Amino acid sequence: MNHVRKFRLGLCIALGSFAVAGAQAEMVLSQVIVDLQPNKPPRDDIEVFNDGPDRIYVAADPFEILSAGSPDEHRVPIAADPVASGLLVSPRKIVLAPGERQTIRVAVIGDRPAQDRVYRLAIRPVAGPLQADQSALKVLVGYDTLVLVRPSAQIDDVTSKRDGRTLSITNAGNTAQELFDGRQCDAAGEDCRALPAKRLYPGVNWEQTLPFDTPVSYKSAMGPRIRERTF
Repeated sequence: MNHVRKFRLGLCIALGSFAVAGAQAEMVLSQVIVDLQPNKPPRDDIEVFNDGPDRIYVAADPFEILSAGSPDEHRVPIAADPVASGLLVSPRKIVLAPGERQTIRVAVIGDRPAQDRVYRLAIRPVAGPLQADQSALKVLVGYDTLVLVRPSAQIDDVTSKRDGRTLSITNAGNTAQELFDGRQCDAAGEDCRALPAKRLYPGVNWEQTLPFDTPVSYKSAMGPRIRERTF
């Protein structure tokens, strides 16, 4: 099993006030990024674990992310027909007793796209009955998982432009790049600064202001493949 990590989507609060209804159930996911590479099985599983003392009801709601990473990015709910959406999520509803684990399968349906298709899977507890002798508050924490469906033939094409201390990087390829371990040092090779990381989706441009005029180094990853880049 993958290392279990907790990733919070936000808080959903059932109607009520004053007293918390019992101990809060804790939902834990085995992973929050599902990267469906073309040279691997077209499916993966997310294990959901109830680490709390109460039974929880869990819903898995998939969305497709259109224009990912751009100012026009928006999410569209996926219809029940996986052929139309290109993605199968099963089951979409589960019940977990305390200490119980279940898996949610995520699978590619149909042909691979020419460019990444990006999805988000909101996995969240839904409110069950509130058991309290007075007005109660139930706090539910959900998680947002990223699902990347990669193309069969991946094009690695990252371009850059420097204008003084402004660095502009564009993903001109057809699949997302993860830029990380960014670093820039001053002209003497000292005072080295860490630079921010970024997931750069196809067709998206990212601009940042640098501390120096010197070259910038980054690592970039397309799934498991990592390379060094200098800008």
